[in-house]
Parts: sequence; C-alpha cells; structure tokens
Amino acid sequence: MALAAFALLAACAQKPAPTGFNDPLEANNRQIHDFNRSVDRAILRPLSSSFGNGPPGPVMQGVTNFAQNLDAPGAVVNNLLQGRPHFAAENTLRFVLNTTVGIGGLFDPASAIGVNGKVTDFGETLHVWGAGEGNYVELPFIGPSTERDLVGKIVDVGLNPLRYVLPKPEDNIVPVAKLASSLGDRARYSETVDSVLYDSADSYAQARLLYLQSRRFQLGQTSGEAGDDAFEDPYEDIYGQ
Repeated sequence: MALAAFALLAACAQKPAPTGFNDPLEANNRQIHDFNRSVDRAILRPLSSSFGNGPPGPVMQGVTNFAQNLDAPGAVVNNLLQGRPHFAAENTLRFVLNTTVGIGGLFDPASAIGVNGKVTDFGETLHVWGAGEGNYVELPFIGPSTERDLVGKIVDVGLNPLRYVLPKPEDNIVPVAKLASSLGDRARYSETVDSVLYDSADSYAQARLLYLQSRRFQLGQTSGEAGDDAFEDPYEDIYGQ
C-alpha cells in the first residue's frame, strides 16, 4: 500500500524528458570502461565467438528463450508496481504458455500466437514513479547505466519470485542462464559491439550515447522535439578539445 501511494504521488510530478547527459563521474567511468573493454577483449569476445555470428542457432535460441522466460515473473511484479495490470496479465499468460507448452521456456509459442508481453524492470518502475535518471555511470562487467537503473538492477535481483521458489542448487540456473544468454547476444551483435568498442574514435562517448538514446526510447522519452534535443553526435568535439 505504501508503494502504491508513493507511485500515485510521484506520477503527479513526472519530470520532463532528459536531454544530453550528466556525467560528473566521467574520469572514473572511463577507467571502468577501459576495464570492461579489456574483459571483453580477453574473455567475452573469444567465448562468444564459439557461438558463431549472426542469428542464433536452435540451441542458443533455446537458451535465450529460457533466460527471457525466467525474467517474466519479475516483469509481472514490475508491471503491477507501475499500475499496468494489462501488461501484468499478458506477461503472466506468456510465462504460463512458454513454461508449459514451451517446455520450460525453451520454446516461445506465446510469440507465435501474438502474446509478446512487455519487457520491463525496476528502473522503468522508478521512471514511472517520477524518478529522474540521475548521473550516467559505467558498471564493472555490466557496462553503461544510470544511477536510477543501477538501483533498479539491484532491486530486480530480489524482485523475481522465482528466486524464492526454486530450491538450492536449482536457483543457480537463473544467473547461469542469463550469462549464457548474454554471451549469445554478444555473438549475435558482434559487429555492432566491435564497432563501438574497437572502431570508434571514442568508444566511451559512443557507448554512453547509444545507451542513453536506447534507454530513453524504451521509456518513451525520445519522441518529437525531446528526442531531437537528446541526440548528440558522438564524434562531435563535445569536450572542447
């Protein structure tokens, strides 16, 4: 009830769409970015290359489906906290269909019949409640984020009901599946990731720009004039040098 009351009050004070970026921690963020890039070069890129490039094969697609299905209960909780019961119902139906007919989520019959669901997280819940995105941050091993999404990631760890339902050691399947799915995504989008990390004039500025634009678009904050104002050329001399 307290969360619902807070959400109702915050909804009355939605902040305008953000433009540009707030990055007072840039020096530290760049150090973490360099660390993440070295981890990618030494570990993630070689591991993901074993999956091959391009669209995922049947096995990798099954792993991705399985990992996404494990996130569905958490999405339902966030849908309810956001005051979007229709999305909660759709995500619930999707989870039931894929868990049963889809053999534990390895297959995706829900999408085949048009039940696509709504991917969401607690970062979006905070946005719906009126919280601003805060400063841009880069997280070790995780990559680009904002202060709001960092809080969301932490809360989402404990928000998924499956973490409390699955017995030990079966509960470890959740992080393992997500890691395998992330490696598959790294392989699938290898050309784009390599272009940003290794071919850009400033990989940090490029990654920051792409993350903020993508996240704001996901939250519906980049349409119309706000979207035009939010765009900045990553190759522009934004540092005055």
